[in-house]
Amino acid sequence: MKVSEIGSSDYNKVERTLRALKETHQTILEGIEEGYVEVDLRGDVVFCNDSYSKIIGYPMEGIVGLNYREYMTGSVAKQVFAAYNRVFNTGVPNKGFNYEIITKNGDKRIIENSISLIKDSKGRRVGFRSVTRDITDRKQAEEELERHRSYLQAIFESAKDAIITFDSDKIIVEANTAAENICCLAEKKNIGQALSYCSTHCDKTCLDIIKEALSNKTAIKECEIRCNHYERPQQRVIITGSRLLSPKDEFMGIVVFVRDITRLTNLEEELRERHHFQKIFGKSDKMQDIYELLSGLADLETTVLITGESGTGKSLVAKALHYSGNRAFKPVITVNCSALPESLLESELFGHVKGSFTGAIKDTQGRFQTAAGGTIILDEIGDVSPRIQLKLLRVLEEEEYERVGESVPMKTNVRVIACTNRDLKEKVRLGEFREDLYYRLKVVEVEMPSLRERTEDIPLLVDHFLSIFSKNFSKNIQGISDEVLEAFMNYAWPGNIRELRHSIEHAFVLCHGPQIYLGHLPAEIRGCHGCERWAVKKRPADEQEEILAVLHKTYWNKAKAARLLGID
Repeated sequence: MKVSEIGSSDYNKVERTLRALKETHQTILEGIEEGYVEVDLRGDVVFCNDSYSKIIGYPMEGIVGLNYREYMTGSVAKQVFAAYNRVFNTGVPNKGFNYEIITKNGDKRIIENSISLIKDSKGRRVGFRSVTRDITDRKQAEEELERHRSYLQAIFESAKDAIITFDSDKIIVEANTAAENICCLAEKKNIGQALSYCSTHCDKTCLDIIKEALSNKTAIKECEIRCNHYERPQQRVIITGSRLLSPKDEFMGIVVFVRDITRLTNLEEELRERHHFQKIFGKSDKMQDIYELLSGLADLETTVLITGESGTGKSLVAKALHYSGNRAFKPVITVNCSALPESLLESELFGHVKGSFTGAIKDTQGRFQTAAGGTIILDEIGDVSPRIQLKLLRVLEEEEYERVGESVPMKTNVRVIACTNRDLKEKVRLGEFREDLYYRLKVVEVEMPSLRERTEDIPLLVDHFLSIFSKNFSKNIQGISDEVLEAFMNYAWPGNIRELRHSIEHAFVLCHGPQIYLGHLPAEIRGCHGCERWAVKKRPADEQEEILAVLHKTYWNKAKAARLLGID
């Protein structure tokens, strides 16, 4: 049927129907909160609803014909053109496209746009329609939330305490970096795992506490435990936990905090009493002073002279200085200066070249060259000859030496620590030791006390040696009797700690039970049981009255008197 054939009454009916549909359409568009706009292919507004007018801030009467470029920056306009162009070329709607616009009064707003094509009755593309919503507040809230999340994440990751979150089903939800360091809970490996299958390197005492808290839906009060960590057996931690509740106060899980207090505990123990430094044992005031001195000397490059009677542990002190300082991972070489004649000692210290003496069949490095970057310990330095003393002085002052048979000087970078049981000052007075070398060695002196001067350390040293020999002899000897301790405390120990060690080793050979008794000791020490304890230092032999008093006390037993006096 042609239009001309339609009667006037029918035409009016169609027109009313179209008008009604248009009004209904307009009513629907005006009733929604989202903005609706139709634009032609140039981007000019053809039609829009009131919400769109409010979103972009332009009045309805001036919005038709408005081009999109007028309410956004040039860079944004390029993005918008690209989005519309994709829809034009593909015919596929573009949903959720976000960009920034500038309203009539200059405010910046963020809108979300869904774009689709408009086609005419012949299917030709004549424009675009889009549904727009203002998401500025939502975006700002999301950005604020992201900011807070970033702050919380930074705090979460920078915390030194391990922080682990479990849900109500005992599943690990989240763990920070510290959790891997303290608890060995690797994030990628353990997140999402059940508590029972956590991969740790300890006896899992804390996991039992967490399971109980999750089962009972309770918090964890401060609980100190020893981890028995396979790699860090001394590790101690304090574990606490707080319940996680939903907005409706429903139990969601627990967040656990694990604090490593190992260092703090060790410091507290050290403050109470420092019993050892490296492999040196003792808690007496004299040893505390030495520990403090060694701590201060450890990282210094200065020469150190260690003096004291034979057997007081001078070589241990020298090695403790090396291993607690900056050169700990470099070589440490010990040379016994009294064990070799002058010619061999010179070659041992400085090396030699081939043919420099009979038997020198090849070039050989000396100990100073071997110890490069590290430490050389010159034991029994008081016994070296004047010629070697001169060469050592050159090394200390100029940091260079010459190999035997060679005139080319070699540079050295070693820390020198010298040890002696001789009175070097007296040897200087007698002309047996160079005065300049003496003062060059004695930049700092560490004077080791004899065992007679630190008898309060004897029980600690006994426990230490018991532990060593129990492993060496595979015997379960748990301690010493009171009589043995009394004999140890009364004995003068002319051989100092070395003699104490050998005495306990002697007892281990003879003892077959759980405790060392008097009969297991060497004869000279057994004789001190029941004797009066003498606080004796080394005395010169001409102090006749003191010698006579001790002889009377020991019923003229010269050997026992000499031991008590600390003399030959």
